Amino acid sequence: MTSKPVPSPVVSIEPVDGLIDESRRIVVSGLAPDEIVAVSARTRRARGVVWMSQATFMADADGVVDLTRDAPVGGDYAEVAPMGLVWSQQPVDSTSPEIFGDEVMEPLHTVLTAVTAGGTTTEAGFNQRFDAAGVTRREVREDGLVGTLFTPAEGGPHPVVVVLNGSGGGINEPRAAMLASRGYQAFALGYFKAPGLSPFITETPLEYLESGLRWAHRELKPRGGFVAVSGQSRGGELALLLGATFPDLVSAVIAFVPGAMVHGAQGAGDPARGGWQGTTWTRGGVPLPHLWQDNKAVHWHPWAGDAPPTRHHSVFFEGLKDTELAAQARIPVERIAGPVLLISGRDDRAWPSSLYSRMVASTLRRHGHPHLVRHLDFDDAGHAINLPVVPSTQLSREHPVSKVPYTNGGTPSGNARADAGSWSGMLAFLDEITGHRARPRT
Repeated sequence: MTSKPVPSPVVSIEPVDGLIDESRRIVVSGLAPDEIVAVSARTRRARGVVWMSQATFMADADGVVDLTRDAPVGGDYAEVAPMGLVWSQQPVDSTSPEIFGDEVMEPLHTVLTAVTAGGTTTEAGFNQRFDAAGVTRREVREDGLVGTLFTPAEGGPHPVVVVLNGSGGGINEPRAAMLASRGYQAFALGYFKAPGLSPFITETPLEYLESGLRWAHRELKPRGGFVAVSGQSRGGELALLLGATFPDLVSAVIAFVPGAMVHGAQGAGDPARGGWQGTTWTRGGVPLPHLWQDNKAVHWHPWAGDAPPTRHHSVFFEGLKDTELAAQARIPVERIAGPVLLISGRDDRAWPSSLYSRMVASTLRRHGHPHLVRHLDFDDAGHAINLPVVPSTQLSREHPVSKVPYTNGGTPSGNARADAGSWSGMLAFLDEITGHRARPRT
């Protein structure tokens, strides 16, 4: 008697190659009805660190598992999520929080492995790219500036977005490359912890950022003179500050998890120049007043104690109780002369970005701001709102400058939703205010 052949599963992925913001349809077929199959995802990310996730599924009556339809019955995530195997990944044998590759023009390759209860194994892979076909990358080392310019394949002129990183410093090439892939010329501008610049945020002159804005207007010749500033965390604080300080140079502000106040240098401060309470921004050589400058309401240090601290965000609420100092440190956002997009997480444990964003929106409303103001505030999201379809599991991490562990907040699922929603919301905002039709998005 001839035995019945064992079904051989097939993993199909559509599309196999695409931009990082594209969701994929992942299907495992060729299974027996109701068969259990474990699917793992393996990606080699920054510095060669491997990130992995795993989830177990039960096939339907046709022997099919479709991740756009089916929730896992166990594993690293627990909901219907087409790309859950990516955003639930964690580093293997490492504590590295770096989720992007070492070279932004190289794709991230993920291998999916499906294993049945009977031990049958099959694999398939897909690529996530930051650069669409024809996008160019150019390092900028002019006028004392340190940055990277990404230009879309289509002929210009293009609307321009200046991209600023947060308190980790460096140059945010992944976000800039993705903006260029969606039709915007993007200038990722470093302002500390980048080649030739200070390793600390302490005493960063606003004149340096002003030079970057003037360079973008002069050299990039943006369509309609449009130059937006986008920043994350301390970069969000900086984006609002630049819009308020140089309104003639900033056409729009996009502030991810921003501060509404000027803060001290905090975790990115130079220990030799005041450390956590040191000056962050100067103009004309004069320090800008900040919330930790002899604050009468704060009598404890948020980074003290065992790591990772979960209460350090509380110091910001305490700091605001010194109302006189808070008024001096407040960013005068009413001076911004263009549209403003605010993006925050309601479970931000690094600082209260939801409150800060509401404070900014309220101030603009009270002053009759004549331009579009939009606030995207995400449930169950923390401080680390990122590009879509990347791991969102690093709820606590070590600060890249101070090396002090801290807590971002949010849940992996909530952070993943915020990653996707903030990215699509930002592109919709830019498209609306520029009249630009970006590349189609999925």
